[in-house]
Amino acid sequence: MEETTPSERLNPLQRFGLDVRRVRLGRRLTQKQLGTATGYSHAYVSMVEAGKVMASMKFAKGCDLAFGTNGLFEGMLTRIDEGDHPSWFVPYLNLEREASKILSYATNLVTGMVQTEEYARAVFRAANPHATPEGVEDKVAARLRRREALERDKPPFLWVILHEACLRTIVGDYEVMAGQLEYLLSLTESPDFRLQVMPFSASIPATSTMPFIVLRFPDSPTVLYTETRVGGRMHDSAQTVEAALDDYDLLRAHALSPDHSLNLIKSLLKEYRA
Repeated sequence: MEETTPSERLNPLQRFGLDVRRVRLGRRLTQKQLGTATGYSHAYVSMVEAGKVMASMKFAKGCDLAFGTNGLFEGMLTRIDEGDHPSWFVPYLNLEREASKILSYATNLVTGMVQTEEYARAVFRAANPHATPEGVEDKVAARLRRREALERDKPPFLWVILHEACLRTIVGDYEVMAGQLEYLLSLTESPDFRLQVMPFSASIPATSTMPFIVLRFPDSPTVLYTETRVGGRMHDSAQTVEAALDDYDLLRAHALSPDHSLNLIKSLLKEYRA
């Protein structure tokens, strides 16, 4: 029976960090020098090399510039990211990063792009009961990387409509739910984010719509993304996209106003904290 080497037992984040460290030492750079070159702190470089955080794409590109590795680390990070998403989701993920406006409607779980680490971990543990702890953590890290788009200098305008079921379904425990609601409230402080809640009391036509996401681009056609248990699908026909936009307008009309939505979330937060 063949024995595995220490590097083969590392998870993807740890292997990425180890490769960064090897090349950095080969180029005779300190962690501080690499941090300066990539625009990050010494502590951040240390955590990446230790595999404790998922490196940002900006950091990976900075490493390629500092090391002269011609896109090596950018490619490695992309493969890690895509490897922790289902293959059918990768095309959507690539488009999401380029979108200038994102319209999302979720019916049972908080939309992935704005999930907290603890919430995402609870989701993946429930959905992957046989996965190793390392495998779950890799998926969590990949999901959190989707939030990088919201931290750009020019982030996409994100409009999220959550059915009330998303806020009342206990994912993890009350502490996890409280943290998730607090994060949603913090996002509403951004001028590039809108949040509405579809209450249980809304009429059936507005609440029977399946979850979907619309991606809009400055110079490309609008795209609709829908998902079922067997995978996701991209739609770009003008008629289908137009129908989805009409549905979204209907959802916005039936949902609570942004202010009333915040009041409901704050009320639920008090319940979870209690």
